[in-house]
Amino acid sequence: MKKILAIGASSSTQSINQQWATYVAQQVKDATVNTLDLNDYEMPLYSIDREKEGGIPALAQAFKTQIEESDAIVLSLAEHNGTYTAAFKNVLDWASRLEGKLWANKPMFLMATSPGGRGGKTVLELAKNYLPFMGANVVSSFSLPSFYNNFNQDEGVTDAILRTQFASQLSEFTRAVERVATQLQD
Repeated sequence: MKKILAIGASSSTQSINQQWATYVAQQVKDATVNTLDLNDYEMPLYSIDREKEGGIPALAQAFKTQIEESDAIVLSLAEHNGTYTAAFKNVLDWASRLEGKLWANKPMFLMATSPGGRGGKTVLELAKNYLPFMGANVVSSFSLPSFYNNFNQDEGVTDAILRTQFASQLSEFTRAVERVATQLQD
């Protein structure tokens, strides 16, 4: 069974990015989905002084372990002032201090959504350029603008043009997940 980790990179309890990431991960057939809540990984604000004083928090290792135990990742980024949320950036800062590439070269469907018309495109582009340096294997990416107008839980993406674009990216991701699953069976 394929294991997919779904992360909505927001600490909001009403996160549309969490809802979106979970929905997308559930679209991969024959997969179990583990939905990660950033609120379960709240740590002190990263600083080199804190690291020297107390080491790396166990929650940073727990976050990395979740990635390592998954076959693939669906990550949907919330955008705050054109960049990552502070909660997500802090988890990245702590977990990146551990050995190895944080994202472990797992196939990643990198996404963003927002209530606005740009759909988090700025943070999505930032992440597409940055996360591969941390071991992200971004095989698909997609920005869903105007979340409340273009998505519902029963139908998925409701706009026909966006639905076609999304389906193409989901197919790419699904093929990458299938390749990993086949390699694990061999």
